[in-house]
Amino acid sequence: MQETKASDNWLVRITLGSKGKFIRATEWVTANKEPLLSPRYTIHNLTSGDKLEIRVKAVNSVGVSVPAVLEQPVAIREILEYPKIRVPRSLRQTYVRQVGEVINLLIPFQGKPKPQVTWTKDGQPLDLKRANIRNSDKDTIFFIRMAKLADSGKYEMTLKVDGLEDRATIEIQVIERPGVPENLKLVDVWGFNVALEWSPPKDNGNSEIKGYTVQKSDEKSGKWFTVLDRCTRTNCTVSDLIIGNSYLFRVFSENACGLSPKAAITKELAHIKKIETSFKPETYLCKDFLEAPKFTQPLTDRTTTNGYSTHLFCCVRGFPMPKIIWMKNQMEIREDPRYISIIEQGVCSLAIRKASPFDGGVYTCKAVNPLGEASVDCKLDVKVPQ
Repeated sequence: MQETKASDNWLVRITLGSKGKFIRATEWVTANKEPLLSPRYTIHNLTSGDKLEIRVKAVNSVGVSVPAVLEQPVAIREILEYPKIRVPRSLRQTYVRQVGEVINLLIPFQGKPKPQVTWTKDGQPLDLKRANIRNSDKDTIFFIRMAKLADSGKYEMTLKVDGLEDRATIEIQVIERPGVPENLKLVDVWGFNVALEWSPPKDNGNSEIKGYTVQKSDEKSGKWFTVLDRCTRTNCTVSDLIIGNSYLFRVFSENACGLSPKAAITKELAHIKKIETSFKPETYLCKDFLEAPKFTQPLTDRTTTNGYSTHLFCCVRGFPMPKIIWMKNQMEIREDPRYISIIEQGVCSLAIRKASPFDGGVYTCKAVNPLGEASVDCKLDVKVPQ
């Protein structure tokens, strides 16, 4: 059964043949009984293997036009299986390959009788000098030995069985490493920091730029070290540089294929200068720590029992440290084993061992330094048990 477009009145001549052999008929047969207003008409009940010559005439109130005749007879064939392209899952999204790699696509299909396979690229006939196509009854192979950037595009495969067809679009993207970033310059140097700025490369390698890799090299070692990886901006600040060193910087661009083969390098060195510091000591007023002796805790009168030891205490301050003199009844106590004088942190003590009535009297503690002197007194009473 063959579906054919027509307009107004159809006049059809049917030619019969045996096993597809064409025998020209001498009589034209009208396929439609009444004139049609639709430009489409289906002829039913045809025999498989026949070939038809078809012509169309337009009819109006005045008469009939000169017929329009199809250039070739239409073969009547039974379609056993409709055309269907089975696109592999991997080709339902953009198929990405790098420059120089092989593109080898196997696309199965179905359809009987054997379908006619055609390929186009971006709506234009496929250049068979770049791509090789091999078709079989069940699949088609698309092959490019060494991919180039120019091979990127939308490829459309058309599968036809008589008047029926199926189409599939495959997008191929051929990529390569990107070009060098442009206009790299040293914007500012301050403290331990350097500000850099650059522009994207003119050639992105037919793939989106994912980021930039920034490296530094100090003048002394000449070795390169990565300081930023996949920086998505076209500017950055490099910190923690060493005082006294001079640095060069370079920037690589990166896409899905990798880093650019070369890098943009700064033209001038970045000098990390030593910070000049000046120290101005504060002025302090000198305090006079000199002080004449002064007792902060005086001696107190004491009473003890004959034969028992006792202690006399007082506290003194002064600078320079005053000299302490102990006296009994206005007589200086010199080296006498019965008396032990101790001075510690301004606390003065006099120990009297096994006091006797002879030890009773007035005791004086006298403090002397270059700024003056001071003294305190107390009375010691030694009682004899009855």
